[in-house]
Amino acid sequence: MRSKHIYFLGIGGIGMSALAQYFLQRGDSVSGYDQTPSAVTDMLLQKGAAIHFEGDVKQIPNDLDFVVYTPAVKPDFVEYQYFVEKNVPMYKRSQVLGHITDELRTLAVAGTHGKTTTTSMIAHLLYPEQPLAAFVGGISKNLGDNYVCSPNPDTAVVEADEFDRSFLTLHPEVAVITSMDADHLDIYRDVEDLRGAFQQFAAQTKRAVIVEEAVEQYVDHPGKRVYGTGTISDYYAYDIVYRQEVSCFSLHTPCGEITGLELPAHGIYNILNATAAIAAVLEAFPNMSVERIRQKISTFAGVKRRFDYIVRRPDFVYIDDYAHHPNEMCSFITAVRDIYPGKSICGVFQPHLYTRTRDFADEFAAALDLLDHVILLPIYPAREKPIEGITSEFLLSKVTVADKRVLQKPELVPFLQTHRPDVLLTIGAGDIDRFVPVFATL
Repeated sequence: MRSKHIYFLGIGGIGMSALAQYFLQRGDSVSGYDQTPSAVTDMLLQKGAAIHFEGDVKQIPNDLDFVVYTPAVKPDFVEYQYFVEKNVPMYKRSQVLGHITDELRTLAVAGTHGKTTTTSMIAHLLYPEQPLAAFVGGISKNLGDNYVCSPNPDTAVVEADEFDRSFLTLHPEVAVITSMDADHLDIYRDVEDLRGAFQQFAAQTKRAVIVEEAVEQYVDHPGKRVYGTGTISDYYAYDIVYRQEVSCFSLHTPCGEITGLELPAHGIYNILNATAAIAAVLEAFPNMSVERIRQKISTFAGVKRRFDYIVRRPDFVYIDDYAHHPNEMCSFITAVRDIYPGKSICGVFQPHLYTRTRDFADEFAAALDLLDHVILLPIYPAREKPIEGITSEFLLSKVTVADKRVLQKPELVPFLQTHRPDVLLTIGAGDIDRFVPVFATL
């Protein structure tokens, strides 16, 4: 059978790039467009993809079998319109992922936060011992990538994205639901509509749905398993002790106790992520040994941009995090405070989306008030047009911290060079990570 030629509209996206790698590994031809070069597009170019960075139909190959596109690409984009006019088959990223995983035993992780770390933990618990295809929404430090695929995989581990209801293309054997915070209110009417989509995702799950105790009331499934720290949960963490480098805990499971776990990550939310990951693996592979679980948890290296230590010196600590929802920010900043009591903490936050900033302005301000020094960058628009009156200055007006300011990108590095804090945090899902190499030298 001849190899296919697949074109990706938005190939540099984290989910799109994992699919592109899947087809490259199969021996198919891959080409595509993205708005800007990045480390991800550089990696795909090295692996054989052909990529261009201008919307130009003249650079589109003629022999395409189908197109994969991301919802971030607007229907009026010139290349999108070209494919419509030429009647080239077009599929959303989520449709292609659903088709791939329908042929494999699938473990899927959904939730408005926590899903990338939990997905990475599941992949680490299983790989390389289990023949696996993993599609992660971030760069797993253990895998060294957002994608890994064994020869002849029989299991898939996937991050199930609620944006655009994408996760409804999946029909996993085991699902995890980490959270259901109000988000993506440009897609969902309200939080009830969001919860309804998660319930539909649960209903499409074949065997077990593992749900965090705070949201389990919104999920109905005959194979529901609850996880958390409460002793009425099916899986719960206990004897939690935080040390400088690790979080220590034990885990109750329906099959017995797993004691002496050491996770090289901080914050109760990471212990909950580990609890969910272990639960998912034990539901799918009940014979996995306790020794292997202990060893894998103790060697979990984390995910880039998730509580990602960049600098850790006695005089300066710098941590980068992808948090872009108020609850994520509160969990992240609180965990940093627990580790570095008494230290002066400065957060540089780049709000992501005008609608999210508008809908959660008060909650964002409350999260930022946990800092000693607040710096806001202009809102990262992603797929959105500006909304009148919704700016970083508007958000800053709600923050009560005395030392607060909005800086433009060119102002940021000179300011921090002369005002370096004890602990620096960069926070956000936009392009704030482009500052990481520079801040690492402060």
